Amino acid sequence: MVLGTDLTGKMAVVTGAGGILCGMFARTLARAGAAVALLDINLEAAEETARDIREAGGTAAAYGVDVMDKEMLESVHARVLARLGPCDILINGAGGNQARANTSKEYFEMGDIEADVATFFDMEYKGVQGVLDKLDYLSELGIEVIYFNPLFVSPSNHKYDIQDYDYIDPHFGVIVKDDGELLKEGDQNNTNATRYINRVTSKGNLKASNEFFAKAVEQIHSRGMKVIIDGVFNHCGSFNKWMDREHIYSSSDDDYACGAYEKYESPYHSFFKFYGNQWPDNGSYDGWWGHDTLPKLNYEDSDTLEKYIIDIGKKWVSPPYNVDGWRLDVAADLGYSKEYNHTFWKKFRQAVKEANPEAIILAENYGDSYDWLQGDEWDTIMHYDAFMEPVTWFLTGMEKHSDEMRPDSLGNPDYFFGAMHHNMARMGGQSYSISMNELSNHDHSRFLTRTNHIVGRVDKLGSEVANQNVNKFVFMEAVIIQMTWPGAPTVYYGDEAGVCGFTDPDNRRTYPWGHEDKELIDFHKAAIKMHKENEVLRTGSYKQLYSAHNVIAYGRFTSDDAVIVVVNNGEDEIRVNIPAWETGLAMDDDVEQIMVTFEGGYSTDRQGYRLKDGILNIGLRKTSATVLRRLRW
Repeated sequence: MVLGTDLTGKMAVVTGAGGILCGMFARTLARAGAAVALLDINLEAAEETARDIREAGGTAAAYGVDVMDKEMLESVHARVLARLGPCDILINGAGGNQARANTSKEYFEMGDIEADVATFFDMEYKGVQGVLDKLDYLSELGIEVIYFNPLFVSPSNHKYDIQDYDYIDPHFGVIVKDDGELLKEGDQNNTNATRYINRVTSKGNLKASNEFFAKAVEQIHSRGMKVIIDGVFNHCGSFNKWMDREHIYSSSDDDYACGAYEKYESPYHSFFKFYGNQWPDNGSYDGWWGHDTLPKLNYEDSDTLEKYIIDIGKKWVSPPYNVDGWRLDVAADLGYSKEYNHTFWKKFRQAVKEANPEAIILAENYGDSYDWLQGDEWDTIMHYDAFMEPVTWFLTGMEKHSDEMRPDSLGNPDYFFGAMHHNMARMGGQSYSISMNELSNHDHSRFLTRTNHIVGRVDKLGSEVANQNVNKFVFMEAVIIQMTWPGAPTVYYGDEAGVCGFTDPDNRRTYPWGHEDKELIDFHKAAIKMHKENEVLRTGSYKQLYSAHNVIAYGRFTSDDAVIVVVNNGEDEIRVNIPAWETGLAMDDDVEQIMVTFEGGYSTDRQGYRLKDGILNIGLRKTSATVLRRLRW
């Protein structure tokens, strides 16, 4: 990064300077000549940045401080003043996703001090840096892989309308150039949004954000975690530099080729399917499901586009980024024919695997995925049909969007096992064993909200209704199934803390720092630990063992180990006989309870059972899930 200003003789204070983003700010200010005071709650991290600055010939001092502690902050202020002098430049990057650390006004004025106005852009997120700040939390939770929704340049909150596949969005990365104007109230001409244009088209911002992301992945890898990113290749966004319907790139100070919306002669003309000859500003193009904000990409008519996207597939799994795989959005919709769809994914897989043989290719698909799971296209899928939907219907009777309630499905074991087994059989063992088992995600209502049996969406019901009368003990049953069923259990951020929400966008609520359901967090830690410590739950075979209304039981087993899971989703305590011998247990083997949930909480206390003639006779509490394992002497 280069700052085109001489700051010699100036003093800058950077809070949160131990992080990657604010650390880069501090180094840039020092290179421009400023003396820098680095404040961070993690003194060791701040001192590391200060050493880098001093070794490069700059002036820097590090201070450990919690910026939310006024007394501590005033003490550090006095020390900074005595050593480096008064502050000329303040970059306030500390605070994470806390409302108290965010601002409410763009420009600071002296009167704001008396008025107690929060300034500095009113941002409530820190992008990828926010994730890095919470790696300790993720590690303690037991997370092994971080899956990011789209991180590429995009104008929306959801980022599934990609603007530029080559770069990480500076709002998630690094903003170096930030001049320009915001749109005035009532103005819908985005060419006047010069601040946004500068943020997302400035090559300085884009390159700095990519560099930041590469370091972020390295930091995540150093914690023993992997990274999967989201690839939206069926369609892009109308803001995309290839289309440029909003004239974002033609308004940029940086040099970009003309978009296909603007001129017939655009080098990207063949990337889209146009239906008229109406240039300039031709809006007669094909959009995904008819949405003109989501132009469908026209691979069949453009070898250049095909090569470009395949190169993107290689780029992000290769150095310096080294991500560990792709999640592919609406993967079965790519192209205009099923034949081309298969051809493309074969090429994509070959290129990605050559670049990084360990990279996973995980597709979103609704319906039968058999044709794509033959070993030469996708590795596996997001598990809607053989996990999320059957679990949701059995435990809540709700559709995954909360759009429908079906009492006949609630507690129906035939529907549960029938749906599971049918879809499992269409996948193959290897794909199934690594499939993404989610209870919630960015598309559907939160599972916890589904437990209240309220049909509807946020635009009609309001967000508060999503929190009402939820049953976290039914949710705990679901988590036990998630952690013991074949596949890769995937926790949607905030589920573990009790976050509720109807379908998109209500399901994207911020993490409730300071208001977490601590019991649910501890429960998730215990359940994840159980999954990781019992290899049979990761690699063992599966077998249905028992079913009755509101009750299911199944086993996971290897040649020398076995786990039995029993779920009672009913309102009555019952006693059942489970044919444990079908998991390979001996007729008189001992098993022990390793985890149980019930109305009121959960327990990891051990309780032993002796099989009689291979049968496990066990009493079940109401609304409970019990996990038992072969007793290890």
